[in-house]
Amino acid sequence: MSTDTRVAVNKTYKLFIGGKFPRSESGRSYEVYAAPRGAKTSRTFTDPAFLANVAKGSRKDARNAVQAARKAQSGWAGATAYNRGQVLYRVAEVMEGRRSQFAAEVAQAEGLSSARADAVVTAAIDRWVWYAGWSDKFAQVLGGLNPVAGPFFNISAPEPTGVVAVLAPQSSSLLGLVSVVAPVIVSGNTAVVLTSQDRPIPAITLSEALATSDVPGGVVNLITADTAEVAPWLASHRDVNGLDLTGAAGVSGLDWGDLEAGAADNLKRVLRPGGSGVTAVEPDFTATPALSRMTTFLETKTVWHPKGT
Repeated sequence: MSTDTRVAVNKTYKLFIGGKFPRSESGRSYEVYAAPRGAKTSRTFTDPAFLANVAKGSRKDARNAVQAARKAQSGWAGATAYNRGQVLYRVAEVMEGRRSQFAAEVAQAEGLSSARADAVVTAAIDRWVWYAGWSDKFAQVLGGLNPVAGPFFNISAPEPTGVVAVLAPQSSSLLGLVSVVAPVIVSGNTAVVLTSQDRPIPAITLSEALATSDVPGGVVNLITADTAEVAPWLASHRDVNGLDLTGAAGVSGLDWGDLEAGAADNLKRVLRPGGSGVTAVEPDFTATPALSRMTTFLETKTVWHPKGT
């Protein structure tokens, strides 16, 4: 049979909420195109290659994702640190098995050569493993026995904040995504993530890796959407406990200062991008990560206990 008349089977990707892949309740979708080689943004091209349609999430989708994250949070936080580390390491294993797909999608999304895209995927997998390794170690580094003047033990221990809304980086479609999601969930938080608006496909493939690993449904929820449309609702949502504004950098019509004001309504913990508004800049995700992304979304619980005689 001749392939000349074959109709291309174009994909229409869905959201990832509560471990499932629902369509947007709005019924909307938008087209995603490949970035030209060496491009800084996929919005500037002359002859774009169509990649796929993706669901355009709405305020209602974001609310559903927050509900799923809240439902999953207590169970995920209640798992042992060793178990969380093993679960996250399994995600890295699944990513490794889909390396070639990730590399092709990163190359298309970011306009990279095959070799450079493969290096990015390697760094993303290694970054995931790095954070998985911290699951049973950060409590020893960040907690401790405090000296007090009295017959008491005073013990401090880190605990998860709860549900964290994450604006994923707009340019770094996979390495940046992993660098903002993994430190949130390793300590027992759950995440509602707005993916890169123009480069969402690596994030969608990551959601498939999460769904086929041991991560409980609702621990990570990924929404493809117009960032400027949905982010303010997440910032002001009263059942969200933390807000990572990294992905606010460079989004037209979105000022992280306004998002931070919305977050103040219920005293969310907020991680700011560098700069301000549309002049904000994304971090260098190729650099060795610090613990600050993990510690931002941790609370410190201090317990006093009398000493025996």
